[in-house]
Amino acid sequence: MLDTAVPSPGPAERCVRALLSPWFRLGLLVVLLGGAVAAVLLCRPERILADGWPARLSGGAAPVLFAVAYGLCTAAFVPRPVLNVAAGALFGGPVGTAAALVGTVLGSALSFGAGRLLGQEALRPLLRGKWLRAADRQLSRHGFRSMLALRLLPGLPFAAMNYLASVSRMGWLPFLLATAVGSVPNTAAYVVAGSHATSPTSPVFLAATGFIAVTGAAAAAVAWRRRPRTLRAALARRRAERGAG
Repeated sequence: MLDTAVPSPGPAERCVRALLSPWFRLGLLVVLLGGAVAAVLLCRPERILADGWPARLSGGAAPVLFAVAYGLCTAAFVPRPVLNVAAGALFGGPVGTAAALVGTVLGSALSFGAGRLLGQEALRPLLRGKWLRAADRQLSRHGFRSMLALRLLPGLPFAAMNYLASVSRMGWLPFLLATAVGSVPNTAAYVVAGSHATSPTSPVFLAATGFIAVTGAAAAAVAWRRRPRTLRAALARRRAERGAG
């Protein structure tokens, strides 16, 4: 009779399995994010607002370098308004807006890719709560529309939204398109405000800051108006579940 016993994996195979396991990759993501945040705290990119762009990096390549640095900073949770204002102060309205938008898409792609590769497999089984499952269904089924709405609402933590979206089954193309389109209004407003920061009484600066204030208030009003509906829907679901049980 032939021996059909499966040989036990050797040390090398066990090591490879451990390195490829979902929880090891999630731990690696946490370590990478922690290192990125620590590097940002040490480099202090906000000093650009006070010191200006380094003279040795000036020229036509400066906006490109800024866009790359912008993307890395947003992936490390640096607030985008600070970077947008810096883009306007350094390069003016049109060039600054273009550099900031490229950096926005680049940083979103880095965050989404890292979360999808290193965190999705470990975190998806944890989506057990009603709110988490509902958000996952919305992002997975209506990726472009849902992400566009999130990008248009100011005040939401940008990097956190990137990593949360990566846990869903949203595709790359809807995510990046919604990010590029939805980030235009507020990005341009902050950049224009930064480009006219030296003349805070100018009509352009007042219009840009007014747009930021109005959109922020509108987003808060929409969230407040949807709150009773959300609570009523949650209560209705609970009653239905109790009645079915």
